[in-house]
Amino acid sequence: MASLIKSLSMAPRSIKRRVLVVFDGLIVVGSLQLATMIHLESLQPLSSISLWMTISVLVPISLLLFRWLGLYRAVIRYMSHATVSTIAVVVLASTLLVAPASYMVNSPIGLSIIIIYALLLLLGIGSLRFLLRELYRHSQLRQRKPVVIYGAGAAGCELVAALRNGEEYQPVAFVDDWRGLEGAMVEGLRVHQPVALAALVQEHRATMVLLAIPSAPRWRRREILHWLSGLSVPLKTIPGSADVIAGRAKISELRDVALEDLLGRESVPAFPELMEANIRDKSVMVTGAGGSIGSELCRQILDQNPVRLLLIDNCEFALYAIEQELKQHIESTASRCELKPLLISVQHSGSLKAVFECFEVHTVYHAAAYKHVPMVEFNLVQGVSNNVFGTLNLAKAAMSANVETFVVVSTDKAVRPSNAMGASKRLTELICQAFAHSQSNTRFCMVRFGNVLGSSGSVVPVFRQQIEQGGPVKVTHPDITRYFMTIPEAAQLVIQAGAMGEGGEVFVLDMGEPVRIHDLAMNMIRLSGLEVRDAAHPEGDIEIIYSGLRPGEKLYEELLIGHDVSKTRHDRIMTSKERFWEWPRLEAFLKQLEQAFIATDHLRIRQLLQSAPLDYNPLDEIADLVWKARQTMTSDTQRQHVDATNTALRSVARLGPVLRSVPKEG
Repeated sequence: MASLIKSLSMAPRSIKRRVLVVFDGLIVVGSLQLATMIHLESLQPLSSISLWMTISVLVPISLLLFRWLGLYRAVIRYMSHATVSTIAVVVLASTLLVAPASYMVNSPIGLSIIIIYALLLLLGIGSLRFLLRELYRHSQLRQRKPVVIYGAGAAGCELVAALRNGEEYQPVAFVDDWRGLEGAMVEGLRVHQPVALAALVQEHRATMVLLAIPSAPRWRRREILHWLSGLSVPLKTIPGSADVIAGRAKISELRDVALEDLLGRESVPAFPELMEANIRDKSVMVTGAGGSIGSELCRQILDQNPVRLLLIDNCEFALYAIEQELKQHIESTASRCELKPLLISVQHSGSLKAVFECFEVHTVYHAAAYKHVPMVEFNLVQGVSNNVFGTLNLAKAAMSANVETFVVVSTDKAVRPSNAMGASKRLTELICQAFAHSQSNTRFCMVRFGNVLGSSGSVVPVFRQQIEQGGPVKVTHPDITRYFMTIPEAAQLVIQAGAMGEGGEVFVLDMGEPVRIHDLAMNMIRLSGLEVRDAAHPEGDIEIIYSGLRPGEKLYEELLIGHDVSKTRHDRIMTSKERFWEWPRLEAFLKQLEQAFIATDHLRIRQLLQSAPLDYNPLDEIADLVWKARQTMTSDTQRQHVDATNTALRSVARLGPVLRSVPKEG
């Protein structure tokens, strides 16, 4: 039977329809015959010629009506309760044909027979289809992966229906922490308490646990995930309720557990007036528009209805990608925003001036920077030059164009920096602070925050890739911690902080509690259904190894330099007043720094950075690759000089006896 059902399911749809037509015809014949026999309480109708003549008229007309009414358009494997209405309609249509068909052959059929016929036909046609559906599902059970669903609410029920209509997963049980549901049957599945989950996974050999609690607060999801991580069974989740309601996702779209759920950090609703203050009906520029933060800034800016959005980036592909995405959004929403993709480096002051001259700009969000700590350490000159003088060029061009607001995206690595990237970002803060106090046309403010989840080069996608490859997962140090925030939340807070700025403030975003990177790696491994391999569990799947701190990397990051911190109207945004240099003094310093860049004098660059009020305290020697190559060349040259000198001395020493044996003249 199973093989027959499988063969039928694999057959072309036209063949399936013909089989159904044959069965439906037989059901019409059988229903009318059986109805007559029940009414007469006799087998005599089987040999009644008049009844067979009525059937010969009724069957073809009924089948034509079935097709016309859409009975054969329904796919049986995906049939739902909505199909019952179609079946009821076709049964009613066939029933209404019985009397006219019997009169056509001069053998009228009574009302009672017609009623019994209707009931039998409804039962026959409906039962056939639901039976075929269940037989098909039963044949697929062996091929499906058993899964346990955590959450027996509306989302869980909808997920069960979606999975049953699919071909990959078979739900076997519900788990829910509401005791009122314990032991109840929901969608044909028994509901268990969470303590029984481990036993359920083992009993049903479940390959996965599906989290179906989209409306649960993030702190609760974090608790559940922390508990589930100890089971070492793969865990996936359904999209959030907001995405499902908005139509951006379907309940059946299973996803990996969002890392923000592991943080347990609840996002704070945005203030609409702050979101639109510097954007609505204005011309806005975003530098680094193709980057992680820059692209999200563009998405959220576009939702606030600017008249123009200038995308600045020096990476062609990144600029193209974000432009295409935003164009689709503009077309779908009928936005009136003008999109201007500009392939420009912020180090090219002339190009920046031309842009400001050609396009009126009211607000600038400056997110263009080299941010990868080791990469800037390896490329000190270009890294610091881009971050510092790129900001300087942009700020001067913005002031010349009378830009209203200039917002700089900074980083927690600017606080008492131990690396060149952090020092360069702190210096960009000083530049904007100095300009904020030296003029009144353009409002400058800085927004400082920590790492963002899923950004390019961040630890999360690296860990995920290492896990997919079978490990090991590389952590630099067992005690290293970092602050984390989601990209959308970071961009949202940047926009709101910029709207609150009066000039010269350093806004600090509340990053919550710092996360131990080792714990993050362990959770990611366990939630992938794998075990951590260590001394206590040598049979585990993936090992965590420690690679050592990278150049410029420190164990702990900070967000504040001083203690002069004030709250704002937003719960997640604070302001910090920090020391700075007035522009004349800073300008003289920048000229010295520029000369050091021109000369590619790495040692002088570091010395100057240490002399500025940056609290720059490098942990390592200069790691710049050109600097190291120069040192190697110098050492090699010195070694060659010494070797040549030693060779000459040895030659002289060998010639000494010979020279002494030569007879002297006279």
